[in-house]
Amino acid sequence: MGSLRWVQMTDEELNAFLGRGGTGVISFSTEADEPPFSIPVSYGYTADSMAFYYRLAFPPGSGKEAVLDGPVSFVTHDRTDEGWRSVVASGRLEEIEGQPYESAAVQEMWAVRIPSVDIFDRPPEDVTFRHFRLVPETLQGRKEFTS
Repeated sequence: MGSLRWVQMTDEELNAFLGRGGTGVISFSTEADEPPFSIPVSYGYTADSMAFYYRLAFPPGSGKEAVLDGPVSFVTHDRTDEGWRSVVASGRLEEIEGQPYESAAVQEMWAVRIPSVDIFDRPPEDVTFRHFRLVPETLQGRKEFTS
């Protein structure tokens, strides 16, 4: 039985793994003595700019509003036919609302696929959603390697 090791993914492998979108967990920075504010999210991804897009819900009392300006990290992982894969991105969110329709951020957002998941106790039309982009300051993909 071989030992489990991890190696870095190439950009091509990373882009293939991320595809046009999927699900993961985004974590917002909080005070030093508090745990991060982490939530499951759907994401869209564009390989051209290596940017992530999110449609975040803001139900009353969600707490997201207070942590939006700080650094975030995003993680997605999955077991593929070739073994485990994971990607970690970090940086700051940029809100898409208010940007001109012709901007690269808006155009890329329309080209990605953000999976729609209904997890709310009310109809989605009763929940406020806002769109954000993460152009990572750091982006790392790892894959399983067994010998």
